[in-house]
Amino acid sequence: MASAEERREELVALFKEVQACTRCPLHETRTKAVFGAGDADAELMFVGEAPGAEEDRQGLPFVGRAGRLLNQLLEEIGMSREDVFIANVLKSRPPGNRDPQPLEIEACRPYLFDQVRLIEPKVVCTLGNFATKLLSGNPTGITRVRGTPQVHELGGRTVFLLPLFHPAAALRTPSVKETLRADFGLISELLAGPAPGAAPTAEDEEEVEEPPDPEPQPTDEQLGFFG
Repeated sequence: MASAEERREELVALFKEVQACTRCPLHETRTKAVFGAGDADAELMFVGEAPGAEEDRQGLPFVGRAGRLLNQLLEEIGMSREDVFIANVLKSRPPGNRDPQPLEIEACRPYLFDQVRLIEPKVVCTLGNFATKLLSGNPTGITRVRGTPQVHELGGRTVFLLPLFHPAAALRTPSVKETLRADFGLISELLAGPAPGAAPTAEDEEEVEEPPDPEPQPTDEQLGFFG
């Protein structure tokens, strides 16, 4: 098993590879590749769709309005951006913020899975349809699966996958924002609980007690008190 220092060195090498990537045509139109940012040893990782205009300018993920909402939701559960790692399915901005195309997703897919392998998160929150479908391997839309934790192997690591609405959608629709806020409440529980797929330990299980003697059944007279 690689040490934290070895994983960090690999992550730096991966960062440099992404900066120079020409695997798909998006490298021709991007300003900066957006590798991701945050704690390289984070237990919690967020995966969005693709960089927007501001992310493309700065080379950082989630720095616009959606990013500010993400920051706020993290603060509400006692966390900050410095505690997590944030990445996207695509590392380069699609022109006009259009949807990612299959060839682009496939080109970036190895980078994302390597990030999960090297960061070693316990919980991966997918933000929106594209991240959820890619990492779950399931075409079911986000509306049906949001807020339901799943267990998946990503990059050779077993993680909790928690599908969430994208913060950009929450900015457009107040009801989506409240749903996203409620689903964020699950994150702390997943982080505090046992590892995904781990067998329960003696500490996790309560002592099994002998079943009590059956209570005497009420008589017809007693049943009359309840109509």
